[in-house]
Amino acid sequence: MMMMEKGTAVRSSMQMSMEPATDGEGFEGNTNTLRTAETFLRLVPIGLCVSALVLMLKNSQQNDYGSVAYSDLGAFRYLVHANGVCAGYSLLSAVIVAVPRPSTLPRAWTFFLLDQVLTYIILAAGAVSTEVMYLVENGNTATAWSSGCGSFGIVNQQSAAPIVLEAFDVDVAGFHG
Repeated sequence: MMMMEKGTAVRSSMQMSMEPATDGEGFEGNTNTLRTAETFLRLVPIGLCVSALVLMLKNSQQNDYGSVAYSDLGAFRYLVHANGVCAGYSLLSAVIVAVPRPSTLPRAWTFFLLDQVLTYIILAAGAVSTEVMYLVENGNTATAWSSGCGSFGIVNQQSAAPIVLEAFDVDVAGFHG
């Protein structure tokens, strides 16, 4: 048993953690670190979005059967547009977050909601593009769609890289949101 002097009280760790910090430590002392981390998390999707966008824009092939490019499929056009919007939003939000100013509840909610909207836009673009890739690869015999990979295999292989980048982008965008 522990001996206590008269007039002293033992505080539990729960009581101590619930007390406000009086020495200025806690989150208030780490605002620069938190701002830097959030800015970095908002800059990472720019690289992923721009990489996926450039890969998809350069994705075209011409052979004896004709030509095919990303613009021939609506899902791939949506993917390119979604990547452009996501990169622009990520840059704008990173600039806004990097500027030192006090955080307010409406500002936090605005970022949260916009982050969620952009995450779901990117998620939808990746899902639709994946479905199109599956149909191009395998076809659909019930609707008499044949596989397109025999004719345009390079385009099919090159379209996979931007879709994989989308998966990473959804993870990162969803993390900071």
